Amino acid sequence: MSLSTQLSNGLAALNLQLEAEQQQALIRYLELIKKWNRSFNLVANSSDQQLLSKHLLDCIAVTSYVRPNAGQRILDVGSGAGFPGIPWAILYPNTHIVLLDSNGKKTRFLFQAKTELQLANVEVENCRLEHYQSPGQIDIVTCRAFATLAETLEKARHLITPETRLLALKGRYPAEELDSLPSDYRVLSVTEIQVPGIDGDRHLVEIRTSAESVPTIDPTIG
Repeated sequence: MSLSTQLSNGLAALNLQLEAEQQQALIRYLELIKKWNRSFNLVANSSDQQLLSKHLLDCIAVTSYVRPNAGQRILDVGSGAGFPGIPWAILYPNTHIVLLDSNGKKTRFLFQAKTELQLANVEVENCRLEHYQSPGQIDIVTCRAFATLAETLEKARHLITPETRLLALKGRYPAEELDSLPSDYRVLSVTEIQVPGIDGDRHLVEIRTSAESVPTIDPTIG
């Protein structure tokens, strides 16, 4: 079965409809990862099934909960091979997405992907999160396989305002990480996500800054 057919089946399972150009861009993106992976070590396994389910569909599955508005600025920290930033940039062409990574090889790949996919809404920054200075309001900070929630929030503290949401893609329910959050942040939701082709647990954690204590979240909810 072709990668294109597998993608179409995955999108159907998620009840998502994309333009043909968007699907073609997503396929081209995966092909770029496969081409560059041997030299740049972007992902551990670059097989079609792993790239599609473990990475691409995993990022796309949460888009129903992301809901960015046109003109908003999203910061993808520890972007690596571009997950979730590049798939989101393809799905939301009117949203500005900053791909941030401190690894020079990976940011070189990200710039190449931005160029070849003609993603005018993408900006690539080779920088550590704690040193990054944004020229404008960050509306969403997102991360996937980056650090614990507390570490991410501490490193991004200078970028977070009351209007900023942290959207963290996690595997199993991160009970210990939630218990370790600073008291000036509150959890808005922890949503279990179903990803086609993945049997393991996947969760999307949404956090905002707050003067209130972080509430206890029931892991059965979501």
